[in-house]
Amino acid sequence: MPSIPPAADILASLGQATFIWDIASDALVWSDNVASVFPDLPLEALASGAALSRLIEPSRTIRSDALGQPAPLRSGESMPYRIEYGVRTSTSAPVIWIEETGCWFAGTDGRPVRAQGVIRIDNERHARDEQLVKLSRHDPLTGELNRTHLIAALAEAVEESTRFRSASAFMLIGIDHLARINDAFGFDVADAVIAEISRRIRARLRGGDVLGRFSGNKFGLILRNCTVDDANVAAERFLTAVREEIVPTKSGPVSVTVSIGAVSVPRHARTADEAINRAQETLDTAKSRRAGSFLLWKPNVERDAQRRVNIRVTDEIVTALNERRIVVAFEPVVEVQSRQPAFYECLVRMQQEDGRALSAPDIVPVAERLGLIRLVDHRVLELAVAELAASPKVQLSLNISPDTTMDPDWLAGIESLMAAHPGVGERLIVEITETVAISNLDEVRGFVTRLKNFGSRIAIDDFGAGYTSFRNLRKLGVDIVKIDGAFVQNIAHSADDRAFVQTLLDLARRLGIKTVAEWVQDEASAAMLREWGCDYIQGRLIGLASPTRPWDTADKAMPAAG
Repeated sequence: MPSIPPAADILASLGQATFIWDIASDALVWSDNVASVFPDLPLEALASGAALSRLIEPSRTIRSDALGQPAPLRSGESMPYRIEYGVRTSTSAPVIWIEETGCWFAGTDGRPVRAQGVIRIDNERHARDEQLVKLSRHDPLTGELNRTHLIAALAEAVEESTRFRSASAFMLIGIDHLARINDAFGFDVADAVIAEISRRIRARLRGGDVLGRFSGNKFGLILRNCTVDDANVAAERFLTAVREEIVPTKSGPVSVTVSIGAVSVPRHARTADEAINRAQETLDTAKSRRAGSFLLWKPNVERDAQRRVNIRVTDEIVTALNERRIVVAFEPVVEVQSRQPAFYECLVRMQQEDGRALSAPDIVPVAERLGLIRLVDHRVLELAVAELAASPKVQLSLNISPDTTMDPDWLAGIESLMAAHPGVGERLIVEITETVAISNLDEVRGFVTRLKNFGSRIAIDDFGAGYTSFRNLRKLGVDIVKIDGAFVQNIAHSADDRAFVQTLLDLARRLGIKTVAEWVQDEASAAMLREWGCDYIQGRLIGLASPTRPWDTADKAMPAAG
């Protein structure tokens, strides 16, 4: 059986040394292997607690503080402790990180009189900890601050600039058309572009400037002690650094530009959130004007007034939805030969508290701009289905916005309503705009298919404005096209409009698609449309939308719309 080596040899093999510290005399006594464990520390620095403390970072009192814990109740009892600290023999020497584990013993007064323990070098663990801290603070691709710590640095910069009455700037630098690079070359090439742009910006910063990755294609930049003139000069420096030299990648050279939005702090932004919002706003405006440009945020009376209006209107629409003041009016669509109602179009109205009603042109554009249109469309759907359920002989159409065609909640809502009211779907016509059909053909096709499963029909509204090909109409399985009233209202006076409308009607007839002419103003126009083979008409000649139910007074049931 092998003999057990001395304890000192075991500790030495583990890179550890033992000590006894006499508190009264401050003398440190070490195991014999201390020189081999800490070859870079002079022995005189290990002779006393005071000598060792002079080399300790960051707090020289960390060892004595460890002995200041609550004392044992009786003399001779011990209290364990564990501390970590760095020691440096000179300002130019690297820090040696040490882990010390031990216990101290109480004297007759209950206070420490002696400590003993083990210390070891722990540079590797500390390096790992530092790496973890760095990873938690920095973006892994660029090595710059991540969004969380960039925003924290911005908040600190805003506070400092406010306190010391200095000027700073916050910039958002956005890579133009990064999605195109992703599509053309792949994400790895796009990542290489992001990293290279980060390096180019970093190379042109001053000391004290802070760079971070704000999002996938945006960098945030904090420029301390930066006037408006300084910001303009700096922005041009960054723009030039990116655009004047192509970015080499493994797939070949890539030409890239960036756009920049900036705001002066604290002059025009007194919080980090305000600085971010205004820099983002100016960046969006710069991109919309011209890729590769710079814009500095400035107060704008008209813009601020419009935002106040937006806030008010948003509140009004939400309140009207909650109070069930979003209602519908019904505009007749009649058969061109008999002038009998074929169906009614549901048009949204918002009843105001003073009794007046706002019509669709007053509501829909604002609701779309403010992101409320899907809520409005949900309410109109509920109202239309309720009317269909209550009136078995009625057929209705309703318009939905482009956003709603991509809204899974709206589809889930109509599926639920159709399940609750069997047969209603067969008397419902859903109108989508021509521009949606053009830009999202594949997605709209799936939307149309699901509606047709309920027996509903699909109409293309404002047809002709976007010149959708009839081939697309056949792909979508469209049942009805509604010819844009802008072309219909003047056919009695405009040869161009007559030729255009005739062509649309002829093509639709050949494809077996029913047609509705909107905005029919007079009998002369109605006669032309009848002669050309138009199926249905609507407009001022027939009767405009009414909040009352026209079918309540009808003598006979409406015929089908095809």
